[in-house]
Amino acid sequence: QLQLVESGGGLVQAGGSLRLSCAASGRTFSSSAMGWFRQAPGKEREFVAGINFNGGITYYADSVKGRSTISRENAKNTVYLQLNSLKPEDTAVYFCAAEQTFWRTPRIASEYRSWGQGTQVTVSS
Repeated sequence: QLQLVESGGGLVQAGGSLRLSCAASGRTFSSSAMGWFRQAPGKEREFVAGINFNGGITYYADSVKGRSTISRENAKNTVYLQLNSLKPEDTAVYFCAAEQTFWRTPRIASEYRSWGQGTQVTVSS
């Protein structure tokens, strides 16, 4: 399994942008699908975006579609989530996740076996 460390969260005003990063250690990053999830207080963890092993396929939740971009650099073992036009309802802890697979880009949390500790994103109105 990969070890994942997120960074880039913080406090931002509504309308602002953040770029989250997830650095992976381990030898299976380039053969893993990666996902970003978020969890707000009192709510279930929800899918935000996913990317397949080589970056050729991406998926987004409707709530962030058009405002976010997921990307990866396999040479750096890093996946990114660019968040634009942030809204207060985007406030949550953001987690990255990894699942070794060439064939799927999971959008369900239970299908990922490696998780980071999360990074807090707070959007003020």
